[in-house]
Amino acid sequence: MTTPDTVSPPGDAPSGDAPATGTDIAVAGSPPPTPETAQLMERILEALKTCYDPEIPVDIWELGLIYRVDVTGDGVAEVDMTLTSPMCPVAGELPIQVQNAVLTVEGINDCKVELVWEPPWNPEMMSEVAKIQLDMF
Repeated sequence: MTTPDTVSPPGDAPSGDAPATGTDIAVAGSPPPTPETAQLMERILEALKTCYDPEIPVDIWELGLIYRVDVTGDGVAEVDMTLTSPMCPVAGELPIQVQNAVLTVEGINDCKVELVWEPPWNPEMMSEVAKIQLDMF
C-alpha cells in the first residue's frame, strides 16, 4: 500500500524501527495527492476532531488516538484507532462515533474502524494542543 499524502501526527513520532505513534492519512494505492485528495483528507480530519472521549475534554485526534486513515479509490475509509486504556469505558461507543463522523464526509461511501492496541497509547502521543488543554506541562 502506498501512502502518497501524509498528515503529520499530533504526538511525537518514535525513531528507528518503532511503530509510528501518530496518524498516516492517505488514499491507498493512488498517485501523488491531488488538491481534491488533500481536501478530502482535510474534511476527514475535521470530522475526526468532532469525536471526544466523554471523560477527556480533548478531541481524539489531538489525543493521538487515531493511528491511520486510508481511503480507497471507491471512497471506503479505513481507520485504525486506539483508546487511552484497554479498560476504557467508551470502548464500545467511540469506534462507532468515529465511523459515523467519517461517514458524514462527502466522498466517503463506507467506513471501517479497527480498534488496535499496538503501539500502546501513552501521553507522549498527545499533541502540544492537547497537553496545554490538559495542563500537562
